[in-house]
Amino acid sequence: MVVSQLGDAEIDRIFHALSDATRRDIVTRVLRQEESISQLARRYDMSFAAVQKHVAVLAQAALVVKQRNGREQLVHGNPEALRTAARLLGEYERIWHHRVRNIQDILSEEDE
Repeated sequence: MVVSQLGDAEIDRIFHALSDATRRDIVTRVLRQEESISQLARRYDMSFAAVQKHVAVLAQAALVVKQRNGREQLVHGNPEALRTAARLLGEYERIWHHRVRNIQDILSEEDE
């Protein structure tokens, strides 16, 4: 199970990073194509420093990887981190479906 393989702090970092619309947009863009932080900053109505902070949050959650190329910092997505988030959600969904089945079983026993 992914949930038991990751610590609470790692799970918190992933979902905190994905909780912001700008960060989700950055992830989408850099999964399609590597971009520099300067390129990303031109896309948003916020300061370069604010975009850098968003990228830092994403990098701490391992959702993106930053690489220095001369004076530029290039950012690209990390599909494996997104797969981990998807597996986590899948596990939560399976737990929920199991609970729903248990409730249905209890209700059907009461009807009999």
